[in-house]
Amino acid sequence: MQIIIASDYADMSRKAADVIAAQVKNKPSSILGLATGSTPIGLYAELVKDYEAGLISFKQIQSFNLDEYRGLEADHDQSYRYFMNQNLFNHVDIDKAQTHVPDGANPDADAACAAYEIAIRQAGGVDLQLLGLGHNGHVGFNEPADFFPVDTHVVDLTESTIQANSRLFDSIDEVPRQAYTMGIGTIMKADQILVVANGADKAQIVADAFTGPVVPQVPASVLQLHPRVTVIVDAEAGSIIKDRL
Repeated sequence: MQIIIASDYADMSRKAADVIAAQVKNKPSSILGLATGSTPIGLYAELVKDYEAGLISFKQIQSFNLDEYRGLEADHDQSYRYFMNQNLFNHVDIDKAQTHVPDGANPDADAACAAYEIAIRQAGGVDLQLLGLGHNGHVGFNEPADFFPVDTHVVDLTESTIQANSRLFDSIDEVPRQAYTMGIGTIMKADQILVVANGADKAQIVADAFTGPVVPQVPASVLQLHPRVTVIVDAEAGSIIKDRL
C-alpha cells in the first residue's frame, strides 16, 4: 500500500487524477471503477481539464460505478448516474452506453445486483477502482458489519450515512434508506485501487483503516490485503497517519 499525503485538496485531486490519467494513457480501453461523493469532484474536474487539453481520451473507456441509491431514477438530481453525468461524462468523449451504474430504479434487488455483477464480469473486470472513504470506514455502501460482503448487493444505510448524505437533499426524509453497491469481494478483484480522502474529520478513520487491524467493522481496512493500493489524502486527513508511517 502506497500512502501519499498531499498538501491540500487541490493537490490531492491533481495527484489522484494523474493516477487515473496514467491508466487511461497506458490502456485506452481500460475498465474504470468510479466513485461519487464530494471528495472525487476535484479529481474529475482535473480529468476534464486533461481531456480538454488533448492529453487523454475516454473514447474506448468503460466504467462501472460503485453504487446507486435504491428507488431513484437515473435522471433524479441526487442519483449517482446524474452525478457522474454532471461531473465527468457530459464533459469528455466517453460513450455513455459504456458507462454503468447499478439500476436504482429496479425494485427487484436480486435481479439488479446480479445483472450488475454479471456485467462487470463480462467486461473483464475492473482495471482501476476509485474509492472514497466514509467516516465509519465504509467503501461504496459497504457499511461496518460482522463480515465482508462479497458481491453486488442491497444494503440498509446506517443512520450516520443517512445523516451525512442528508445535506444533499431538501429533507432528511428524502434520503433513500437503501442502496445497491459493489461488494468488498468485487472491489478487491480490481487490478489496482485508488483511495482519496480529505478533511480533518477523516483523519482518524484514515489512520484506523490503513494502519489498524483488518476487521469488517472497518470495511476499508480490508484494502490492506490488496497488492496494489494507492491512498492519496490531503494534509488534514493525513495528520494522524503520517506519524504511523
